[in-house]
Amino acid sequence: MTKIDSIEFHVLTSGEEARPHWVSLFKVPQANELLVKVRTSDGVEGFGLATHYADIATVVQVVESGIGEQVIGMDPLAPEQVYAKLFGLTSSRLATERKWARDAIIRVSSAIDIACWDIVGKTAGMPLYRLFGGYRNRVPCYVTCAYYRDGKDDAELRAEMEMLVGQGHRAFKAKVGGSSLTEDMARMEIVRDVIGPDAQLMIDVNRAWTLKTAIEGARALEALNPTWLEEPVRWADDRRELALLKQRTSIPLSGGESELTSYGCRAMVEAGGIDILQFDCTMFGGYTEGRKMAALCELNHIDVAPHHDCFLHAPLVAGSPAGLIVESFTDPERDPLQAELYENPPKIADGWLTLNEEPGIGMTLSDDAVAKFGRRVT
Repeated sequence: MTKIDSIEFHVLTSGEEARPHWVSLFKVPQANELLVKVRTSDGVEGFGLATHYADIATVVQVVESGIGEQVIGMDPLAPEQVYAKLFGLTSSRLATERKWARDAIIRVSSAIDIACWDIVGKTAGMPLYRLFGGYRNRVPCYVTCAYYRDGKDDAELRAEMEMLVGQGHRAFKAKVGGSSLTEDMARMEIVRDVIGPDAQLMIDVNRAWTLKTAIEGARALEALNPTWLEEPVRWADDRRELALLKQRTSIPLSGGESELTSYGCRAMVEAGGIDILQFDCTMFGGYTEGRKMAALCELNHIDVAPHHDCFLHAPLVAGSPAGLIVESFTDPERDPLQAELYENPPKIADGWLTLNEEPGIGMTLSDDAVAKFGRRVT
């Protein structure tokens, strides 16, 4: 039987930006990820990533204190078993004894799960998007933009959007919630003016608005014809407030990237307040949980538009009829890993991402990029 023979961990980070990118409530790191390489007894290697927006030291502590040992010898071709073993640690005495934070365990389990699925695809000789259903071999792709930055004025915002239009993008997600509603409306009018009336425009609040402000903001934004309004309300009562907001606006609502587990995403779907679910496989449970959410969304007539990492999410979005679109970051200053981490990234052109046909995830890690951004964790 094929077994997990070894696991290698690297933390991928980049230096501090001179002018950080901000959303409404927090600074976005350029790179803050855990790279996992899983090798089998048959000599097959798969990789996975976990994204972490907080201090990654908690994830490192889990790795350094031996979480990988828990799955050595298990069958990587049975990712459900591997994920169940790791997720089970969130309710274990071992985690308490070793001071493993729950969210850190889930991040590590997400990366290992993705690596196991990469091995499944490579062993089967098939790209994952086909194993996940093979609904299509390319998916729509949008670019996230219009961040807040110190000293950024309207002229810089307009120049940014003109550059992205020139790159061939057809869909754009812009940030609001960090300024007054009046100021943000003026910024979004600039974005819409540059991209034109036919391009898709998504608006992302990053959970900054009260319900009252969200109702007012949605009313004002309707004139710009947004494709969706993302995470418009604060975290504390967001499921109920999303359902209430949905009754007051015609703009489709989205959310889910901030949920820690698939159970939280399920509860959000059941609450009836969203039209688009935006889970993140690199944060909440890998492909194992992402596949379940895609099926749940299909049966509930909800679209899937995962948060972050277009290359890792593309197989899942392409495999399901519920798959709507993936999120990209084509500015290397904002996301150097998308620009440099892979030797053969899928092609993005004219608003579409075309998947590779190589087995598994279908991408090869760049040794130079791993050396540039990575630090081995043992």
